[in-house]
Amino acid sequence: MPSSPSILVLAAHPDLRHSRVNRVLMQAAQSFANATVRDLYALYPDHVIDVSTEQALAAKADLIVWLHPIHWYSMPPLMKLWLDEVLTLGWAYGHGGQALRGKDLWLVATTGGTEEAYSPQGYNRYFFDAFLPPYEQTATLCGLRFLPPLVLHGAHAVSREAFEAHVAVFRDRLGTYPMWPEMDELEACPMCEVPLDERPSEGA
Repeated sequence: MPSSPSILVLAAHPDLRHSRVNRVLMQAAQSFANATVRDLYALYPDHVIDVSTEQALAAKADLIVWLHPIHWYSMPPLMKLWLDEVLTLGWAYGHGGQALRGKDLWLVATTGGTEEAYSPQGYNRYFFDAFLPPYEQTATLCGLRFLPPLVLHGAHAVSREAFEAHVAVFRDRLGTYPMWPEMDELEACPMCEVPLDERPSEGA
């Protein structure tokens, strides 16, 4: 019988006590025996990342989940710090940076604005997909396949029915990975090699 895939959930909510959705999603992920859940703000209140531990966990995972609310059209600062310090040149990308190649990355995000706010007619002026290229390119640079994100808009005021349906989808996705119906239609992660003369190794 094949072993269950290893899932790493990186949860980054600056005030999880007052989270309506992210806290419940994190708790749902913790119920899976094959999932390792990292509450970054609880682990690193001083913003000092244990790089070797985080790299070891990421290298072991088949699926890496970024679970966070959208802050200023991007990720919370501690999630960005995780990227800055963990996804290092020569480990995650660039010459010799093969540690994450072939794995999957799944963004699970919430927004304060409604879905209508993320449109040319809304106050955010763009559809939500317009804010995803930095996520997609980060994944590509590291050899990760960027899976279709799971996004809940208007998280503060969404109905109980919509909230429960969203949690159910999240649980189902974790429980059935990698056997998602759309997986066969997804393209493999494109190659994105960094020229040696653009990003020389330290000390070169």
